[in-house]
Amino acid sequence: MKTAITAIIFVFFVQISFAQSNTPAENIYIITTDGFRWQELFTGADSALINDERYVGDIPLMKQLYWDNDIETRRRKLMPFMWEVIAKDGQIYGNRLWGNKSNAANPYKISYPGYNEIFTGYPDPRIMLNIPRSNKNINILECLNNDPTYHGKVVTFSSWYVFPFILSAKRNGLPVNSGYENMQGEDSVFGLIDRVQDNISPKNHTRYDWLTYINAKEYIDKHHPKIVFLSLGETDEFAHEGHYDQYLQHANAVDKMIEDLWYFVQTSPDYKGKTSFIITTDHGRGKTQENWTNHSLFTKGSAQTWLAMMGPGIEPLGEIKLQQQIYQKQIAATIAFLLNTEFKNGHKIGSPIPLPHVQENTAQLFLSKQ
Repeated sequence: MKTAITAIIFVFFVQISFAQSNTPAENIYIITTDGFRWQELFTGADSALINDERYVGDIPLMKQLYWDNDIETRRRKLMPFMWEVIAKDGQIYGNRLWGNKSNAANPYKISYPGYNEIFTGYPDPRIMLNIPRSNKNINILECLNNDPTYHGKVVTFSSWYVFPFILSAKRNGLPVNSGYENMQGEDSVFGLIDRVQDNISPKNHTRYDWLTYINAKEYIDKHHPKIVFLSLGETDEFAHEGHYDQYLQHANAVDKMIEDLWYFVQTSPDYKGKTSFIITTDHGRGKTQENWTNHSLFTKGSAQTWLAMMGPGIEPLGEIKLQQQIYQKQIAATIAFLLNTEFKNGHKIGSPIPLPHVQENTAQLFLSKQ
């Protein structure tokens, strides 16, 4: 009888919390940083890697910048905005030290399958490679662009050149500025950025993230889109090259970009108090000192991801320490949930992430003592 009563109380708290928090966002920004491990996000610089001269050019300097014996201090040094703002005003998932698990559901653990899963909610087993081939699956961005509320107000800026194919931009007409693609000198600022990009040599498949970010912010400032996808790629590039020092430096730079964008949003009448951020990665990577540079079906740790969110509809609970399992296939439906709309694409997709709330956490603590 006692168990039944506590279960009823738990359900009651959860129902109240969902009812109170279901205030839709008017705008959603989705930000990804490719292949960034949960280990660095939640525990800061890895002690074995930051002391390995194979991966770090100046160990004393890197330790001065990013090392501390205390985990919480260490992670704040690496990503201060994440831990000083989002951890207070939003929610952060994926710290496996607390049993809070976030995973890729696709079996391949590489970028194209990961981004397909994030935006279609469907871990398509047919998508196995990172080749520029048009995706047949319908994604949440094109679904929103077909909605009169968001039509013409959805945009993507990505560093990796494959995104027009991942998002099927040719088929659905989504505006995607990707790789070193120019903005065609829309005005003097974009023309200047185009000239900078044109003079970069050699160019690889991933544009410098700062150029991607500057393009995106300039566009946002001029056109005020409602749905923005900003995909950054250099964390993965530096990791594959075995440059742990630059991997850390760039994670810190990504944190600064997110901070700058959030400040812009919070000081803009078009966005302030009406905009939610969803921040994540497409895959994890190896967990050891020898295989951290890699990720694949056969590399243990590659499925381990993380997720951070902040804005309307998201209670300020910080680091989620409940034992649970979420998947990146749930992100598309979560975007729709936060916008108070629905997403279907003809496949069985992940359900919205059951966002924990203050009352739900209280009920969990109450039940754990019974």
